[in-house]
Amino acid sequence: MNDSVTDSAPLMPMVVGHLARLQTGLDFVNTLDLWPVPHDHLDSPAAALDWLVEHDLLHREARLHLLTQYDASPATGVETLSRLRRVRQAMRGVLEAAAARQAPDASDLAEINRALRAHYIYELVPAPDGVSLDHRHQGDPVEGAIARLSEAIARELIQGDTSRLRICLNSQCRWVFKDTSRTGKRKWCSMRSCGNRAKVARHRARMKTASPSPS
Repeated sequence: MNDSVTDSAPLMPMVVGHLARLQTGLDFVNTLDLWPVPHDHLDSPAAALDWLVEHDLLHREARLHLLTQYDASPATGVETLSRLRRVRQAMRGVLEAAAARQAPDASDLAEINRALRAHYIYELVPAPDGVSLDHRHQGDPVEGAIARLSEAIARELIQGDTSRLRICLNSQCRWVFKDTSRTGKRKWCSMRSCGNRAKVARHRARMKTASPSPS
């Protein structure tokens, strides 16, 4: 580990870590919202830290420490934001490839693999029936958050049912989601938005076709 990173970044509190859920990883990918109005929910370093805190990936104390760092060195905050966005784009790339049953781009895999190399300390912790093995991240807390998000996606790609991974068929949306429907034939991120929009468009197309041409 780079000593400069260790010295400058706050250490995570001595609390055992927990794995991020797949849905949290997908939510991270979908922070770049394309429809109905394009909006990046990670539009600033502060907004990115807030998102990590809200999703239990970053402690509030670490957020305050990092914001102080970013105030003193705005370039540091910009680089952190760029790092988060690069990993987010790589995650989207491998998920879209999995949904299409294609091999992922090597650069996307390399980006995620870098994120997975975060430094973890493994330790035994109490469990209801004895002890279990857990881990915590030590070092840059944002790198720890990125690693946990990457783990969530990696676990799904290796151990999950990738045949249920979907990209919303609304070409203006492209949200990534896991199809948990009984039939496994879900096409839209939400029937209330993209699904209903497609339904209305099909109805208008049928009406236009059925309407007689003006003489």
